[in-house]
Amino acid sequence: MSASYEVRGSVAVITLNNPPVNGLGLDTRRELATALAKAEADATVTAIVLTGAGKAFSGGADIREFGSPRATQEPNLISLINLVEASGKPVVAAINGVCMGGGLELALGCHYRVAAPGVNVALPEVKIGLVPGAGGTQRLPRAIGVEAALNMIVAGEPVKSERLAQIPGQTLFQKIIEGDLLQGAIAFANEVSAVRPLPRVRDLEAKHPNPDAYFQFARNTVKAMAKNFPAPARCVDCVEQSTRLGFDAGMAYERTAFLALMLTPECKALRHAFLAERAASKIADVPQDTPVRDISKLAVIGAGTMGGGIAMNFLSAGLPVVMLETKQEALDRGVATIRKNYEAQVKKGKLAADAYEQRMALLSTTLNYADLKDADMVIEAVFEEIGIKEQVFKQLDEVMKPGAILASNTSTLDVDKIASFTRRPEDVIGTHFFSPANVMKLLEVVRGAKTAKDVLATVMQLGKKIKKTCVVSGVCDGFIGNRMIEQYLRQAGFLLEEGCTPQQVDKAVEKFGFAMGPHRMGDLAGNDIGWAIRKRRYVEKPQMRYSKTADLLCELGRYGQKTGAGWYDYVPGKRDPLPSKVVTDMIEQHRLALGIAPRKISDEEIVQRLVYSLVNEGAKIVEEGIAGKASDIDMVYLTGYGFPLHRGGPMNYADTVGLFNVVQAMKRFQKNPLDDATFWEPAPLLVTLAAEGKTFN
Repeated sequence: MSASYEVRGSVAVITLNNPPVNGLGLDTRRELATALAKAEADATVTAIVLTGAGKAFSGGADIREFGSPRATQEPNLISLINLVEASGKPVVAAINGVCMGGGLELALGCHYRVAAPGVNVALPEVKIGLVPGAGGTQRLPRAIGVEAALNMIVAGEPVKSERLAQIPGQTLFQKIIEGDLLQGAIAFANEVSAVRPLPRVRDLEAKHPNPDAYFQFARNTVKAMAKNFPAPARCVDCVEQSTRLGFDAGMAYERTAFLALMLTPECKALRHAFLAERAASKIADVPQDTPVRDISKLAVIGAGTMGGGIAMNFLSAGLPVVMLETKQEALDRGVATIRKNYEAQVKKGKLAADAYEQRMALLSTTLNYADLKDADMVIEAVFEEIGIKEQVFKQLDEVMKPGAILASNTSTLDVDKIASFTRRPEDVIGTHFFSPANVMKLLEVVRGAKTAKDVLATVMQLGKKIKKTCVVSGVCDGFIGNRMIEQYLRQAGFLLEEGCTPQQVDKAVEKFGFAMGPHRMGDLAGNDIGWAIRKRRYVEKPQMRYSKTADLLCELGRYGQKTGAGWYDYVPGKRDPLPSKVVTDMIEQHRLALGIAPRKISDEEIVQRLVYSLVNEGAKIVEEGIAGKASDIDMVYLTGYGFPLHRGGPMNYADTVGLFNVVQAMKRFQKNPLDDATFWEPAPLLVTLAAEGKTFN
């Protein structure tokens, strides 16, 4: 049963019970409609209370039903809300925990609403590329005012119930109930049981004193903030119509906008990302109820940029951390950097001063490995060199208690080899944080051949606690993200040899939607990092061809922003990339040496070669089982590499283009004598899916 029914005195209590957030899927809607009919038919019932079991009133519609017949099958959400609104007995929504999307729209259809303090209230549909589709844009402006409603709808962020209750003239909440919510709601229902006519939000007026100027301002604002997404502008349109049309006409306008947006590629991409993030936490052979190890104290080895950032994640989550370094000066610098980062948050008003002190009190430091013996998990963040990792893990093997998790923050090295340095390979795992580690959302969790299932489950749960998007990767050079980005950067080099400038390549992919192009990214991360990897490749894989342009750049000492010069020139104290004559001359001389006559290359070709290089390597990664599913790759690129959200990740984008079309483009690139024909050999999985008319996701 996803909705229960009971009568307390003369009040019928209907409880949504569809874990985890009481989603309003078809089965729940049917049971709710049945319960409402039962209450209507019972002559002893004078009022109805609608509430939610557990920690939520309702999180809204079931997104898994979107685009399927179940989403519109009767009673659909609009029909259900109309049923509530048309009840001859007062319906009181008793709102607890979470009230979002369709859950809020359902509550707005009730005659009265009471809430517990601290309820998170939101209409987050804009985050999946939609407008609210069951009256949210029409009822909320009538309940809390046009401006407050539009701000909520366009932002999609939760607002606390007590804050909404303080809006002058609001009718969203009749009462904030301290103490037992259900008991208070039943008492309130008894108070209003005889009141007639029954109040309806739809009968209120939505108005603004200066609508023309206000809505034009709102439209200009969302256009600047969300240029790649159509939904925010449509939210403005719908709320505007709540002030200009009658309620029924406004509902029709909203529904038309909702259905049109549902078909847009941006909406499909956002829905894909929403579901992919949740799917990433599901690992095929690790059941959701796998017991996890208790992690109450952590250790971090290395107080540099990565070590300090990693430590901050756990301090911010209220977990004590002991940080180890080889020298006191390095420890002092690391602690000072952590303090500076937290102080910046305090100064911006993002962190309370007492919370800052609490976090710093959780941090301790040491120069002695023996002081790590009580930690439940240790993460090393030392230099990316296998010999150094070996020294660290052999020492950890000696001092860490049985059952402690030993994690490496390696970005490319073999986790199985690292595990072999210990007598407990089942306790070893990779935790690849992205820099800056206290900011970046992605955490690649690298599963070794012998990593225990409970270790994997524990780290995935811990990642959630520190608010990371965790994606599991198998062991290979570069794991998911860096293995793919290497192919992307190889193509960027070939494009320079054939006629492009760094700024042309960067502008083309930034116009496509990337946060930054490959050359700006190299300057930010440090071009010497890629140089070190290529030197290793020249020895390990001499058959793999690279453009020499990036090596020549590093030979000039142009490592990027940290040296004040890279693919671009930089003015001291600023990060604005300026085209460099030195780099242009270097590339032209290199072309001359190779005997290449530069050609004009279109932005379309630049984007296809860069993005399809990611797609092809991603297909190999899925086929090899390094990634459990294609959507995991999309999450890596959306959260760690600046891939445009409105395109849903490289694998989803390839699905959108059509895998047949991707393969045909790759075959064209194979004919380019200046490119690497073997580079463009389509991965077997890509060929198979394209031939069968299937998709990655």
